[in-house]
Amino acid sequence: MNLLDLDARWKRLNDPDYVCPCCGRSFGGVIDIGFEEPEDWPHGPLQGEDMTVGEDRLTPDLCRLMGRYFLRVTLPLPIRGASEAMNVSLWAEVARDTFDAYLDTFDSGAAFTGEGLSANTVPGLDNDATPLALEAANASQRPVAKALDGPMAETQAEGLSLDDLLDLYAASGNDIRPHLKG
Repeated sequence: MNLLDLDARWKRLNDPDYVCPCCGRSFGGVIDIGFEEPEDWPHGPLQGEDMTVGEDRLTPDLCRLMGRYFLRVTLPLPIRGASEAMNVSLWAEVARDTFDAYLDTFDSGAAFTGEGLSANTVPGLDNDATPLALEAANASQRPVAKALDGPMAETQAEGLSLDDLLDLYAASGNDIRPHLKG
C-alpha cells in the first residue's frame, strides 16, 4: 500500500475532478516548475523563440551569455511513495566543447552526455552551482540532469516528501497548500 494514498492532500492534488471550494482551482497531478532563463541572464524574459542582445543569445533551450554557454535541462525529483517525479526545468552552465557536442546531436541524432553546473537556484535546495551529469538519448529531448553533490543530489536520491513538494511549490511562488485542504 502506498502511504501517500492515505493523505487527502495527495488525493486532491491528483484528482482531476477535485475543485477547491475557495477558488475553483483544480490540479490533476504533480505540477512541474521551470526557469525561463539562466539566473545570470540580465536582458529580461525571452520574447518569442529567440532573443539576441549584442553577442548574448537566448532561445527556449540554448543560451550564450558573455562568453558562457548554457543548456536547458530537466532535473527529476522523485516523490517518496509515488511512482512519479516532479520535474524542474533549469539551466546548466557547460563548457564550450560540451555545448558544441550537444549541438552536434541535432545533425547526427546521437546520444549526448556531458557535465555542467546548475545555473538556477531551486528554492529550498541550497544548490548554488551544483555539479550535474547530463544525458539525452538524442536532440529531440532535453538533457536529463543528475546532481552529483549537495542537497540537490540528496533530494534526487531520497526523494521529496509530500510536505517537501508542497513547500517547494510555495517557495517557487505557487503555494497550493491552502487549496488542498478541502
